[in-house]
Amino acid sequence: MLQASKFIAAGLSTISILGSGVGIGIVFGSLLVSISRNPFIQRELFLFAILGFALCEAIALFGLMVTFLILFGF
Repeated sequence: MLQASKFIAAGLSTISILGSGVGIGIVFGSLLVSISRNPFIQRELFLFAILGFALCEAIALFGLMVTFLILFGF
C-alpha cells in the first residue's frame, strides 16, 4: 500500500514538468513573434528569452527533485 501511494504521488509531482514544457514553448514562440515584429532588438529579446527559459527549467528541476525525494527519500 505504501509503495503504491509513493508511485501515485511521484506521478502527480511530475505535472510541474509538463507545465514547464508548455512555458518553454510559450517563451520561444513569443520570441519568434517578437523578432518578426521588431528585428532590430533581437539581442535584447534573446537575452530575455534565455532568462525565461532558465526560470521555467528551474521549476521543472524542482519538480523532478520532489519526485525523486518521494520515491527514494522516505
